[in-house]
Amino acid sequence: MKNASRTTGTAASMTTSTRMERDTMGELPVPSNAYYGVQTARAIENFPISSLRIPRAMIRAMGLIKRAAASVNHSLKLLDKKPADAIVRAATEVVEGRLDAEFPVDIFQTGSGTSTNMNTNEVISNRATELLGGARGSKLVHPNDHVNLGQSSNDVVPTAIHIAASETIQRQLIPALTRLHKALNGKAREFDKIVKIGRTHLQDATPVRLGQEFGGYARQIELGIARMKRAQAALSEVALGGTAVGTGLNCHPKFAGKVMAIISKETGCAFKEAVDHFEGQSAQDSLVEASGELRTLAVSLMKIANDIRWLGSGPRCGLGEINLPETQPGSSIMPGKVNPVIAESVTMVCAQVIGNDVTITVGGQAANFELIVMLPVMAYNLLQSIELLATASTNFAVKCIEGIKANEERCKSLIEESLAMCTALAPVIGYEAAAKLAKDAYKSGKTVREVAREQNVLPEKRLTQLLDPWRMTQAGGPVGSAGG
Repeated sequence: MKNASRTTGTAASMTTSTRMERDTMGELPVPSNAYYGVQTARAIENFPISSLRIPRAMIRAMGLIKRAAASVNHSLKLLDKKPADAIVRAATEVVEGRLDAEFPVDIFQTGSGTSTNMNTNEVISNRATELLGGARGSKLVHPNDHVNLGQSSNDVVPTAIHIAASETIQRQLIPALTRLHKALNGKAREFDKIVKIGRTHLQDATPVRLGQEFGGYARQIELGIARMKRAQAALSEVALGGTAVGTGLNCHPKFAGKVMAIISKETGCAFKEAVDHFEGQSAQDSLVEASGELRTLAVSLMKIANDIRWLGSGPRCGLGEINLPETQPGSSIMPGKVNPVIAESVTMVCAQVIGNDVTITVGGQAANFELIVMLPVMAYNLLQSIELLATASTNFAVKCIEGIKANEERCKSLIEESLAMCTALAPVIGYEAAAKLAKDAYKSGKTVREVAREQNVLPEKRLTQLLDPWRMTQAGGPVGSAGG
């Protein structure tokens, strides 16, 4: 996950020089060249939990909110032009990633994300103050009174999560899935004339075309893209404007709508103020829903990747119906072994995403009264899921799917050996007679076709017609039980 494991070893934290800053709990030393302030320093001290930090997409979203908020507050005559312009400039640096090193707070912090909101406020405050000629820590542009004007952590943080998630889906995940869909669809067309044996319960079944299997995979990804768009729709309502508990206290009634109009234009994603702020802040069902869509996509990818592994198993003692691109040596002890490593990588990503969904679900349950108190960990896991699925999908398309070759001769030989070929005879000779043919073929080691000829079950022309594998992959023909 981009910038998700930033350490506190920045230029600011490495210096021995400090400045003293005060908050409502007293004084605390802050690295003299840090843009963050006392509340961030206190959070660093309070939460030495992990190496996990707020993701870049979330920091960008926080910057977008603070920048738009300053512009709107000035337009509403709530903030003078001078501090507003300075905040806009400083927030732009946050949006562009130039101040990422100033966001050292652990994701395992206050459940509302207040530490991250104040981290953002302090960084923008000090950078804006500096732009106006003031000293860091002097609060010429105040983190609360100016940068956080009309806002609360309780509405800003969930709004930032929605923005970050929707924008990452739009910019990374949907393009990656589109690439994967194109690759699978291309293979579906390429392999459409190749007939192979189908399998149910990991047992031989009636024939299918290899292209039909890949067409099914392509359709799964097509539906996955639609699910991602539904996830974006779920994320479109945001909490901004509700402030502390959803009442909108200390916020201009036009503030949230104007801010989100700006951000919608800047991101290309549609956002609007929540219909009901009490729902928007006291619950995050939309994040749980979005994560559920990501989990479904992970399940789809897991199925596809596992099928690819099985179809390419071998090279001599497995199914071997397709040949996968060789990407790296597969064994430190077995020379010449090549493993399906790209597909395996995808399956591990899917497992991680499914696990992330459990965390997000539990986080969604941590909503007591007017606020949900697991927002940072929900943000981290949701954004990680989106980014992992995006990068894995692109890698799967480029390094695996696009290079797959069909082993047509292997497909043909396995079809003729399959006992399930008797299924095509059942509507004509009856289910029990067809079942007996299969048993006789199994006991004798012969094919269904050979046994049917020996027993003169049908005239040769009719037998050849019914046992044509291509015909079995198309709808129509005699009607009867197809087995299970």
